[in-house]
Amino acid sequence: MKQQESLFHTGNPNDAFAKYFDGQSYLNMLSSGGVTIANVTFEPCCRNHWHIHKAKEGGGQILLCTDGYGWYQEWGKKPQKLQPGSVVIIPAGVKHWHGAAKDSWFSHLSVEVPGKETENEWLEPVDENSYVALK
Repeated sequence: MKQQESLFHTGNPNDAFAKYFDGQSYLNMLSSGGVTIANVTFEPCCRNHWHIHKAKEGGGQILLCTDGYGWYQEWGKKPQKLQPGSVVIIPAGVKHWHGAAKDSWFSHLSVEVPGKETENEWLEPVDENSYVALK
């Protein structure tokens, strides 16, 4: 499947975080001062591991979906399909994952909500059988 260039440009292979992804992702940092915003592009079947955005105060993440189709899931909840225009607000402390559908490239802007003492806790990969079963 041929990749379409992302609205905010695909960027380079996401080597710095590759160990937290199953499949190939790409990263284009748009802003790193004040509010961190990155365009993250996922090849088909690529998704990140379960993770939590931690913060003593504030924090969390907002996903603004721009290209292709993907998935988002919070721990203990059903996955939700994402498409261009989907917005996901993820409060600090919520265990979740997101990534591309099996048959589509997917891009979203990742907006890191400012907070105090923020950090990401990377956890286990998404269960392969659960991912493959998504429709």
